Amino acid sequence: YKSYHLIESKKLTKKEIECFLNESEKYIKFNKEKYKKSKLLKGRSIFNLFFEDSTRTRTSFEVAAKRLGADLINVALKDSSINKGETLLDTMTTINSMNPDVLIVRHPEAGISKKISRIVKACVINAGDGSHEHPTQALLDALTIKRKFKNFDGLKIAICGDILHSRVARSNIEILSTLGSSINVIGPKSLIPKDIKYLKVNVFHDMKKGLNNCDIVMMLRIQKERIVGTHIPNEKEYFKKYGLDYKKLSYAKKKAFVMHPGPMNRGVEIDTTLADDI
Repeated sequence: YKSYHLIESKKLTKKEIECFLNESEKYIKFNKEKYKKSKLLKGRSIFNLFFEDSTRTRTSFEVAAKRLGADLINVALKDSSINKGETLLDTMTTINSMNPDVLIVRHPEAGISKKISRIVKACVINAGDGSHEHPTQALLDALTIKRKFKNFDGLKIAICGDILHSRVARSNIEILSTLGSSINVIGPKSLIPKDIKYLKVNVFHDMKKGLNNCDIVMMLRIQKERIVGTHIPNEKEYFKKYGLDYKKLSYAKKKAFVMHPGPMNRGVEIDTTLADDI
């Protein structure tokens, strides 16, 4: 049979994205039921291959697999043969010989999910690859927006912060623009990727101008381990210019919807009081 992969958001058509979102609605109801067990994936084996630490994403896939009746294998990659010198190719060849149905892959290297999809027979789902993409996170964000606003046409969405290193930002730009929304990206010049001109966005370096008339304000995690001292001088200075507080939020529409993919750095990219204002 032909294997289908979910690796890049930009490869998804509007019809495919809408299909995902519509199908998701019934699982929202399913997850609220007292008995959360389905036989949909009975007999299927799913491997969680997380080469990078994660709590939210790994746990989400684990819960989904178990609730849908699949056999889930969490591969402890920190203890794997890769740490003994084995190449990723050899490790994937070994896993492929076990005939898995789905591989969930999270890796610090951009493009690794696509490489793996060419080696294995299983379906590959990209759970985040370097600074490249995170399609499942973007689909979840789109579902959140759909449930809040019903449709995407005419929505003005601001994505703020570390656009350069954010796989979430890239996937959201692809999916939300495909669905018909207008995207503003806001951040210091040092955190805006050079290839931004190839994406369907408006670029701003000033929060007041970038947030003007926006329906949604999506804040991104400042990746302290990569950028403080290199791309920005310090956290306090960054928050002063680009951290979301009530004053900056007032530049957007009156009832603008605030989003953050998590984990949050409170007092860096978002004010604590605002973050807890639900």
